[in-house]
Amino acid sequence: MRHAARRAVIGSLPYSARRLDFPREARLVRRGEFDAVYRTGKRRSNSHFTVFFRANQLPHSRFGFSIKKALGGAVVRNRIRRRVREVVRRHRLEIPAGWDIVIHPKSNVAKAEFAALTADLLRLLRIN
Repeated sequence: MRHAARRAVIGSLPYSARRLDFPREARLVRRGEFDAVYRTGKRRSNSHFTVFFRANQLPHSRFGFSIKKALGGAVVRNRIRRRVREVVRRHRLEIPAGWDIVIHPKSNVAKAEFAALTADLLRLLRIN
């Protein structure tokens, strides 16, 4: 199936039916959205992540990722981003709805076991 045709099919599904994708409405994309989370949100952290979160008035949660340049070169940062996004994509429906969440990975995320990352991030995201 061509990319545009696939996007049209996925885009026609209701939000709750899109189980394993990571649609735009589930992402924080504007700087102002990130700033609002930092300004008025709360923070939690563990050995792999620092998570900032703030309630939104939406029926779903939105996620943003911020990977500092201090974590490594572009290849390392992109690997970290892909790993964290995959955790969120796979478990998005298990995470409580109604939150804007910004995730800051720490340097050890690049080499940590994927199962350990998943467990640590999901533990932090039990917001309620």
